[in-house]
Amino acid sequence: MIKNVNIKNIKKTVITNDMVKNRNCENFIGSTQIPLGLAGPLKITFQNESEVKNFFLPLSTTEGALVASVNRGCKAVSLSKEGIKTYFENIGVTRGPLFRVKNLIEARILIDFVSKNFKDIAKEAQTDSRFLKLLKEEHQVVGKNVFFRFYFDTAEAMGMNMVTVATQKIADFIESRLNIKCLALSGNFCQDKKPSFSNFLQGRGKKVWAETVVKKSIVNKILKTTPEKIVEIVQKKSHLGSIVSGSLGYNAHFANIVAAIFLSTGQDIAHVVEGSIGITDAEIEANGDLYFSVYLPDLMVGTVGGGTGLPTQKEALGILSLENHQPGDSIKLAQVIGAGVLAGELSLTAAISAGHLAQAHQRLGRGKVK
Repeated sequence: MIKNVNIKNIKKTVITNDMVKNRNCENFIGSTQIPLGLAGPLKITFQNESEVKNFFLPLSTTEGALVASVNRGCKAVSLSKEGIKTYFENIGVTRGPLFRVKNLIEARILIDFVSKNFKDIAKEAQTDSRFLKLLKEEHQVVGKNVFFRFYFDTAEAMGMNMVTVATQKIADFIESRLNIKCLALSGNFCQDKKPSFSNFLQGRGKKVWAETVVKKSIVNKILKTTPEKIVEIVQKKSHLGSIVSGSLGYNAHFANIVAAIFLSTGQDIAHVVEGSIGITDAEIEANGDLYFSVYLPDLMVGTVGGGTGLPTQKEALGILSLENHQPGDSIKLAQVIGAGVLAGELSLTAAISAGHLAQAHQRLGRGKVK
C-alpha cells in the first residue's frame, strides 16, 4: 500500500482532439489507456545537493510484476541510510546533418568554415528560441559525404523539434556562404532513436550515474538473497551474457523502467531505445554490504513540450514535483529515472539470483500462484 502521497487528484481526464491538434497527434480518433502505478518511496540525493528527498515513481505498464519489483527495490534502497546518490552530465541533444561535397578538398573547406565561423553559426541557430544554445560540433568525412553532429542545450525541453529547426538554419547558413547543399537534415550521425556505440561512448541528452550501498541484512531480508549472489548475476548475466550476445547494453532491464516513466510523464517513447543502453555494476564492500550502481549514457528527457502537457502526464510530473517548469527540472527528471532504474535493476537481479523470477511473474503477471 502506498502511503503519504496524495493520489486523489489523479483525474481520469479524457483526451480530446483540441488537446492534441497540431501538437501531439494527427487524424485523432481516441486515446489508449495504460495502467499507471506508483513505486516508492525512493530516497534520492541529487548531485550538488545534500538533502535526501523521497520520491514516488509513476510507472505506466501492462507488464504484471514490474511495479511490484521496482517497489521492492525502492524499499531495499530506502532502508539503507543514504538511499541513492545520483550524478549527471548534460551532454546536449544532437542533430547530425549530411552535406554532399565535390571532393575531399571541398570537404576540408566545409569543415574549416564551420570551425572558424562557429560563433556566427551558433548565433544563427539560436534565433528561433531563447532557450536553445549550440554547444559544439563533431564531424566525419566519408568520400564525398561530410557528416556533422551538432550538440545543443535545450533547457527543460527534450528539444528535438528545437534542434531540428536550428539545424535547418545552420544548413541554410552554410549553403548561402559556400553553395554546398545539405543532402539530409538528419544523416544518422546524430543517432536519434537508435542504439549506437557513438551514443554509448559519447553520451546524448543527459548522462546519469546512480549508486547505493545496501546492508547485507537488508539484502537478506528484503531481497531474499545475498550480496555475493547478486554480484555473480551482474557479472555473469548482465556483463558476460551481454558480451556473448553482442548486446549494446550491459544490464538486466533498463528499458522496462525507462519506458514506464517515459509513458507516465509524456516523454517521446521512441527514445526508450537510447535509454536502454547502459551498464550495471555491483561489488562487495569490505564489511560485506552490497555496492550497486547503474550508468545511463543516453537519456533524452524534458519537462516541457511534447506530451508533458497532457493532463495525466502533467499530473505524473506533479507527483515528482516537476510540473512547474523550474530551471533544472529536466536534469532532476533524468536523475529520478536513473534512480528508478537502479531500484528496478536491483530487484530483478535479486529475483534471478534467488530463483524467484518465474514465480513472481506467475503470481503477479498471470495471477496463478497465491
